[in-house]
Amino acid sequence: MRVNENIRYEPDEAPPIGVTLAVGLQGCLLILSNTLTVAITFTVAAAGSASYASWVIFASLIVAGTATALQAAKLGRIGAGHLLLTGSASPFLAVCALAALEGGFQVMASLVVAASLIQFGLAFWLPKLRRIITPTVSGVALMVIAASVMPVAMDKLGSLPTDTSPFTGPAVGAATLTTVAILMLRGSALWRMMAIPITILVGCATAALLGVYDFSHALQAPWLALPRFQAWAGLAPAYDKHFLALLPAFLIVSAVVAVKASNEGETIQQVSRRTPKAVDFRAVQGTLNVGGIGILLSGILGAVPPLVYISSTISLVAFTGTAARRTGFVIGAMLIALALMPKVVAVIATIPRPVTGAVLLVLMGLLFLEGVRTLSQDGINPQKAAIAGISLAISIGLQSRNILSETLGSPWDVAFGSSVVAGVLTAVMTSVLLDMTLTRRRRMNTQLDMSVLPAVHGFLRETASGAAWDQTKTDRLCAAGEETMASMLQVRENRPDETPPRLVIATRHVGKGVEMEFSAVSRGENIEDRIAYLSESAAQPDPDEMSFRLLRHYASSVHHRKYHGVDIVTVQVDA
Repeated sequence: MRVNENIRYEPDEAPPIGVTLAVGLQGCLLILSNTLTVAITFTVAAAGSASYASWVIFASLIVAGTATALQAAKLGRIGAGHLLLTGSASPFLAVCALAALEGGFQVMASLVVAASLIQFGLAFWLPKLRRIITPTVSGVALMVIAASVMPVAMDKLGSLPTDTSPFTGPAVGAATLTTVAILMLRGSALWRMMAIPITILVGCATAALLGVYDFSHALQAPWLALPRFQAWAGLAPAYDKHFLALLPAFLIVSAVVAVKASNEGETIQQVSRRTPKAVDFRAVQGTLNVGGIGILLSGILGAVPPLVYISSTISLVAFTGTAARRTGFVIGAMLIALALMPKVVAVIATIPRPVTGAVLLVLMGLLFLEGVRTLSQDGINPQKAAIAGISLAISIGLQSRNILSETLGSPWDVAFGSSVVAGVLTAVMTSVLLDMTLTRRRRMNTQLDMSVLPAVHGFLRETASGAAWDQTKTDRLCAAGEETMASMLQVRENRPDETPPRLVIATRHVGKGVEMEFSAVSRGENIEDRIAYLSESAAQPDPDEMSFRLLRHYASSVHHRKYHGVDIVTVQVDA
């Protein structure tokens, strides 16, 4: 089993206060930089006043801090229980600016509130959408995000005043890249933990030496200040004509964002532990619910909705080796405090763009590799290769010439014109197409109880006869089904007075094998983790592990997805 030795502190572990504060400071810097860029870009694009710009920055930091802290929490169905940096992001930027220009800031705010419902809906229906949100889609999403941001990062390397030498930007970027490379390759754990702020300081020092670092605006900003509450625009009625015209675009962008967020909820679980476990989809549902809360708050306050900064989160965990969720609480508190400290925010805003571009370039490289790892975690077959290849080709191709944006026109070019949106949607649609072309599933409704085993055997024998399997293969399929039920019962923590839960068994032929899917009311451990543990356990078998050992013997693969209220175990048996 793969072991990530770089992880020093897992999500539920408690690092020392000094480590927590150091990592929290770096996470806060990453969120601040991105959030300020989005907030300022939005107010300029939407022709907002200076007072409204100040309000948007305040609201964006409050929402970012709240969402980051909630992601680290475990409050029932709210929170991922992991460190997930969250802040204003670009997917909603274009539609928010368009809505503000067309109908005003009140219409924009109401549309954002409506868009939040998609997040809550997807969290609730996630078990039914499991065939759409797959590891293949997750890997493709990470890769297309990284590929789309890399050109932006490169452009920032030369983003300096026109009277500046053309060599200045690349020189600042080169100094920044060299610093981060040295810290990543040769630095100790302590130096890697502080890699991001050290890199930014070196970049800013280089820019100052070359005369391209303007600090005057930060000196004029006050240390403490309350926001101008009169700048809050409020909400527009739902029957407004601009609201109705732009609602489909907002709902589509929100749906794409929700798919992306579910992928990120899976990814962070894999990169936050020394020994990765099976994905807990209850935490993914918690991630989506926090996303819905963040978007809802953004709509109420009139700010651009937040997203999980998965690239920054993965990079922060990789640099520091710290994935402790208590760091998320510290970052959230820092952001909320900074919302009332314009001086600190202004200092962050003065970081030269070549510096942020160089840091962003490194982060996107790490994110792309994480996408490759996610895509290939169960191997790459021709179908996966086709889905990834087509999606990447479309996404990267649209960066050179966006024919979708040219063809669709406003407002649909905003919803579908993004290369990231196009790439993720392509991955989703091709995955759905692949699922539709496979053989139709046969279903059986019963109870999760060994007394129904004869009926289950009969159902599985009918499935095997449809594939023209001989007696040996049929017995193997029945044995795998029996051990799956036994394993589900063993991890279920049964109570004597409890009635057996409803069990739905679905089977279909996949290639030369048969795929069985067992769905039942959830409780207890994860079967996939128990089977993975067998390879590390002692040679002397535990009698309680017999069902898991037999299931591993009969099945070629076992995947256990735990959601709120339901367990889904998928077992593949090859001929």
